[in-house]
Amino acid sequence: MWLKKIYTPLALPIHFFAAAIFLGAGLLCQPISCVGEPVSFLDALFTATSAACVTGLTVVDTGTAYNRFGQTVILALIQLGGLGIMTFSTLIFYLWRRRVSLADHIAVGQSLLHDASFHLGRFLVRMAAVTVFIEAVGALSLYAFDPVGFAPFSAVFHSVSAFCNAGFGLRPDNLVAYAGNPGVNGVIMWLIVSGGLGFAVLIEGYRVVKDRLVILVTAPGRRPLALSWQARTIFGVSAFLIFAGAAMIYCGEFLGGRYGELSLLDKAMAALFQSVTCRTAGFNTIDIGRMADASLVIMILLMFIGGSPGSCAGGIKTTTFRVLVAFGRAKMFGRKQSVVGRYAVDDDTVDRAVTLTIFALGLVLASVLLMCFTEGAVAPHVEAGGRFLEILFEVVSAFGTVGLTTGITTSLTPAGKLVIIMLMFVGRLGPILFLSVLQGFEEPRRYRWPEQGMMIG
Repeated sequence: MWLKKIYTPLALPIHFFAAAIFLGAGLLCQPISCVGEPVSFLDALFTATSAACVTGLTVVDTGTAYNRFGQTVILALIQLGGLGIMTFSTLIFYLWRRRVSLADHIAVGQSLLHDASFHLGRFLVRMAAVTVFIEAVGALSLYAFDPVGFAPFSAVFHSVSAFCNAGFGLRPDNLVAYAGNPGVNGVIMWLIVSGGLGFAVLIEGYRVVKDRLVILVTAPGRRPLALSWQARTIFGVSAFLIFAGAAMIYCGEFLGGRYGELSLLDKAMAALFQSVTCRTAGFNTIDIGRMADASLVIMILLMFIGGSPGSCAGGIKTTTFRVLVAFGRAKMFGRKQSVVGRYAVDDDTVDRAVTLTIFALGLVLASVLLMCFTEGAVAPHVEAGGRFLEILFEVVSAFGTVGLTTGITTSLTPAGKLVIIMLMFVGRLGPILFLSVLQGFEEPRRYRWPEQGMMIG
């Protein structure tokens, strides 16, 4: 009975991700993967989890600690994590014209669309084609803008890492050296946004653009296809968070006369890049450790929200944030329905959004408290300084699978590394998946407790 509950179709991504992580860790701690002395298994496990969960936090420098074989293992884990282990296995079965199991069908549908009723084969082929096309264009563009800094392997590595929202780089300073390069900034931001919108939204957007081009050329006057309600919501919320976040980061970071080496245009571009990378990408063009507290708080909020459902991104997701805003507004004005655009959100969706957010906040706060003990933040405040903010930033970055850090990742204790590993794993697969699996163990109750009002507020 317990085995059936553990190996439900909904739990299969958990098992496949865990297997891929341990396999990757086993390879990364071997001498064949490393330059010089092999890394410890714990550090290899941390790196493998960060790669498979497309986070980007590292305890050793990817470009210097690992050789080409090790970097290729990390690249493979990033691609597998971005698209999903279940997606890859099901796509292989489909291309071999073998029968795809119902378990695979449901698992892929839940992880990509949160809807098991879709044409699996057609969707996966389109998804693979879109992914290869975007990553190939990104790699070619990076190579064109800087053939030396982005040699062929480096260009492919950074393109896949950006599209999968992983944030792994081969340079010790990440992308700080390209803070004033509009071409590289533009390509990386395009890849990050594309990977954070979700495969279903990308394919739908492609259909709409293609239809409008066909109408423009062959059938003027015909009514074009329109984006679905969910796609419009995702585009709208993503655009709002990116540009509002960029404006707030600019105000918090650049109005004080700092970064004199950057021009006004470079500062605006840097603010926009940091806002985009909070979509759970993990790349940075300015040193996060130098940023002001106000900017870090803004980035924490953006990282906690993350990207969109069915994408490579983590966080509670843009749609959850939009539902919570609609729910809060409805309660403030005494309305019965939470309205988003032209439709009201059903009660089940509101309940899931509230439950997910409460679970995520509880997980983040518990992890922060635990890491305050493991990372030495129990000293008096005058001695610990900004350690709490650094730990909070690290925890939210791990939960949102972002990969940005103020610089404390390499100095984490073994216990702290295990906490971050757990957060990256839960954050990548999604708290709602773990909640659904846990709820499967709960036996239905055939009674109700007596209800009574309670004074609050």
